[in-house]
Amino acid sequence: MSIASDKDTLAGQMMAVSAIVFGAALLTILAAHAFEQFGGYAPCPLCLQERYAYYFGVLAAVIAFFAARSETFGFARLVLVLIAIGFLINAGLGVYHAGAEWKWWPGPDTCAGGFDLIWGSDGIVDTPVIRCDEAPWHFLGLSFAGWNAVVSAALALVALFGATRRA
Repeated sequence: MSIASDKDTLAGQMMAVSAIVFGAALLTILAAHAFEQFGGYAPCPLCLQERYAYYFGVLAAVIAFFAARSETFGFARLVLVLIAIGFLINAGLGVYHAGAEWKWWPGPDTCAGGFDLIWGSDGIVDTPVIRCDEAPWHFLGLSFAGWNAVVSAALALVALFGATRRA
């Protein structure tokens, strides 16, 4: 196999990994916003923190894609490693959050949030308090936080796979 085709193969693999991370991270963050906007599920402060990795991952995956396309493989690898680290940390945060929901350990003392304040006609705030230690939704036994841990771990592995590709 020639060096040119090795570079093309490597570029293709790294671009594919970047595209997968981009698509999955974007889809996940859009789903989170859809649950919030259309499903009425207000995020708690930990939920909002868990979104940071997705915002970073979407942008960084674009950067890694174009770095691989221009055959700047060292830089593409670095960006993919940073994506993997971000999603591994986020998976840990998701496990912590899910554990607090299952009452395996206490959540943060200051974990309450919700929608913007809504004043009732009697002048009393009528806004739900969203707690980090109460899961409002489950699917296949996992809450939003649990699914975040699963998706984040998977995205970390995909990014790490891309970072380890060699010509």
